Parts: sequence; C-alpha cells; structure tokens
Amino acid sequence: MKALQAPHLKLWWVLIPLLVGTLFLSLSVGAYPLSLYKVADILKRVMFQGPQADIDASVLLSIRLPRVLFGAIAGAGLALGGVCMQTLFRNPLAEPGLMGLSSGAALAAATVSIFASQVPSLLANPFALPFAAFAGGLGITALVYRVSNQGGQLRVDAMLLMGIAMNALCGALIGLLLVIADDAQLRNITFWSFGSLGRADMKSTFVLACIMLFPIWGIWRQREAMNVLLMGEADAANMGVRVERLKFYLVTLSCLMVGLVVAMAGLIGFVGLVIPHIARLLFGVSHQTLVPASVLLGAMFLPLMDMLCRTAVAPAELPIGMMTSLMGAPFFIFLLLRKRAL
Repeated sequence: MKALQAPHLKLWWVLIPLLVGTLFLSLSVGAYPLSLYKVADILKRVMFQGPQADIDASVLLSIRLPRVLFGAIAGAGLALGGVCMQTLFRNPLAEPGLMGLSSGAALAAATVSIFASQVPSLLANPFALPFAAFAGGLGITALVYRVSNQGGQLRVDAMLLMGIAMNALCGALIGLLLVIADDAQLRNITFWSFGSLGRADMKSTFVLACIMLFPIWGIWRQREAMNVLLMGEADAANMGVRVERLKFYLVTLSCLMVGLVVAMAGLIGFVGLVIPHIARLLFGVSHQTLVPASVLLGAMFLPLMDMLCRTAVAPAELPIGMMTSLMGAPFFIFLLLRKRAL
C-alpha cells in the first residue's frame, strides 16, 4: 500500500493542474487568438452574469469550448480503451483497433456516405453517419468476440487473429466503395477516416460525457481484478477472479468508449497505444494509478493534438487522426525495436 501512495499523490497533484492548464491553453490558442486572461474573464462573466454577446465570447463558447471539452473526453476514453486491451492481451503493443472496431465503423460510415443519396431522409439526418459508424464498429466487434469465444472461454489469441482478419476485410470493402464514390463522397469519406473534432458542439459533448462516465467508472471498479489478470488467467482464476466475466466486461466497455468516439469524431488512432505507455512509465503498472493516469493524460493529449491541427496551417485545419498517427507511428516503431532488443 505504501508503494502506491507516492505515485497516487503525484498523480493527483501533478496531472490535474496540468490538465486544467492544457485546457485553458487549448481554449486560448487558435486562428482567432484569445489571451488566457480573456478566456478566464469570459468564463467568469458567463458564470456570474449569464450569456455574453461579444465576438470573443461567441468564438470561445460556441466553437472552441465544445471542441476542447469534446477532445478531452474523447482522449480519456481512447486512452482507457487502450489500457483495457493491453490488460486483456497482456501485451503492451495492443490497442483498440486490433478488435476491428475502427475498421468496422469506417466501413459503415463509407457505406452510408455513398448510398445515403438514394434515401433523402437518411441524408438529411445528422445522426445517420455517427449511428451507422457506431453500429458497424459494434457489429464487427461482436463478430470477433463470438468467433473467439470457444467452449465458453474467450480465446485472446483467436480474438487477435480474427481482429486482424476483420481489419483486412473491412479495408478491402472500403476500397471497393471508394471506386464507385463520386468526388464529394470521396472527400467526405477521406475526411471522416482521418478524424476531426470540428463537428463538436455542446449537445454532442454533453452526450459523450454522460455516456463515457459509465465505462470509466465500471473499469475503475475492476482495477484490482485487472491487476490480478496481469499474472495470467490461471493464477487470476485461482485467486477468485471470474476471468471470463472480466474479459467480457473489458471488451464491452472498451468497445463502448472507442466506438462512441469513432462514431462522433471519426478515426483517431494510436491514442490507446501511446498514452497507457506514458502512464506506466510515469506512475507504474498498477491499475490503481494506471487507470486515472491514462484518463487524465488522454484528456490532455487529444486537445493538444487538436490545437496543433488548428494552428499548424491556419486558417486551414489538419485532420486530428493524421496528427495522432504522425506522433503515434514512430512511437509504435520504437516500442517494437525496444521489445526486439529485450
């Protein structure tokens, strides 16, 4: 217990102020710059005086605040999904995309984008694409889980191979759809496949926050069982952990978190790989600190990446999935080389 007290205190006293500072910095920096003092002043006036009508307040409250908050919540969910997958596979190179969730969501989104023109009511519904993406990701994940569940036991190795196969199949089907897409559909699919926080508003942010609370809390409650699972399934079962139930629990909650983010913001890769590693290096492998550290670091990471996307080529904007891949792919190669050297 004493070994956990120091990193636990460090976690809260260091990461929470850093998170607040990161969010304020992201609110301040952009194509339309706002000083930190101006951001604090607008937020204070809104809290005590009600809605503000000036242009600075409009930019902050209508555009930047929903986007930054959405990015923080999405980053927390993606990072925690990576923790679940790495614990489940007991492999530091695992991440949510291995389950085929992201590719299934991309396939469903591409299908809706191309064929929605034949159904005008579907085309006019702003929730059609997010719902299709979520359903597609969940459907592929359910298929992977069903095939991997042999004799009532979840075979993690079979899940990994099935996920790789589904990723390849979905990628091929997306390629076929792109062949028949026109220029406008091709641009929409390409933009969605790289991810963006630009469509975030307070309504979608509120929905994401409300739903995301349940899996985060559920995973936190399983932190001790996840620690035991790291020793192996047989040892965990001998120590009283209901292993099959825990694996189902982790798969379901991580799919809910990642699938929701993919459905609402598009494909954003490597967050679930990079952030848990950084959390382990800073705070150790115990899920007592790994879970909250990954949530807080993920909530910092994605708004920072979005800030770079908004400012690197301003007034244009880079897709955030492209930025996270540029950061995450070299990190993944570094991990592979390090693992090979060991």
